[in-house]
Amino acid sequence: MTLDDQIYDARVLIVDDKPANVALLEAILKGEGYTNVHSVTDPRLVEDLHEKNQFDIILLDIRMPHMSGFDVMAQLQDKIVDDYLPILVLTAQSDVETKIQALENGARDFVTKPFERIEVTHRIKNMLEVRLMYNRRGFEKELVEAQVAERTQQLAETQLEFIHQLGRAGEYRDNETGMHVVRMSMGCKALALATGHSKEFSELILQASPMHDVGKIGIPDRILLKPGKLEADEWEIMKTHVGIGAEILSNHPAEIIQLARSIALTHHEKWDGTGYPNNIAGANIPVQGRIAAISDVFDALTSERPYKKAWPIEDATSFISEQSGRQFDPVLASKFLEILPEILAIRDAHADEEDDAFDLYKMAAAT
Repeated sequence: MTLDDQIYDARVLIVDDKPANVALLEAILKGEGYTNVHSVTDPRLVEDLHEKNQFDIILLDIRMPHMSGFDVMAQLQDKIVDDYLPILVLTAQSDVETKIQALENGARDFVTKPFERIEVTHRIKNMLEVRLMYNRRGFEKELVEAQVAERTQQLAETQLEFIHQLGRAGEYRDNETGMHVVRMSMGCKALALATGHSKEFSELILQASPMHDVGKIGIPDRILLKPGKLEADEWEIMKTHVGIGAEILSNHPAEIIQLARSIALTHHEKWDGTGYPNNIAGANIPVQGRIAAISDVFDALTSERPYKKAWPIEDATSFISEQSGRQFDPVLASKFLEILPEILAIRDAHADEEDDAFDLYKMAAAT
């Protein structure tokens, strides 16, 4: 069964007290080819329906009689049998408090009413793709545990490809290129080695750091791809990508995934404690997060994107120097500037016009 076949065969539940809204969503989904669409106008029925059907995605209104969408999400928490049940909140409210409360209760994305057909269908398909990725990860974990020793190398390469592609998924949605994660991860390895870390740790950070922005999968396009400055409420939602990334990478015993989760969660923390999400400071920030922060920022500053021009190298290095002891670990910032020729060589060797980032990533991991 192809990926599209699995998506369009997904079990979808629409929960909205307005029959007109239900009818519209049913027509949209069936017109797109979804074959297993269920709906209910009474939110009190959702718990039993989900127990019987184990839906793959739920489209959920917030303001309803008898039970709110928040109550429904809270009720479902104990009924979710796998890692990831995507809930798409349908709401006429766009205030940040509602969105934060929905995220805290288990929502994965939002659509504001009145909605556009193409927006709803793209969001649903993206969320189902992420769900399939979760399920595939669980399958791969069981498979790895069952393999004999002679397949270790094959599984390691498969793991690297999964990691890299997962990392590229976040970059792709942010108009980044696959080469950004290559340069950023190789910069992390170079800085780790330069500051006296073991070869083993440096290899792990090379392999784990491409997943630093995987949480951007869960950020709405209207915010992630906005060309101008984000509003305050938009910025709060944007900042949730670190928590989303950490959740995607949670509950896995592999050391590389645990390191990737730490990087995803902490690479926006700042040395002076003014970063996010937890305002931790100094050496309380894991060293992998401090290393990734410098490598990520430098490559982002010096790369051209549709919404910005690349900074000159001199300006970017001045920024790293100025932010030493503020945004960045001063020891790491100083060492990064010392190895700048190596960083620039990585940048020149892996420019954005390169196509096959994964092959380059494998070559880097093998060295």
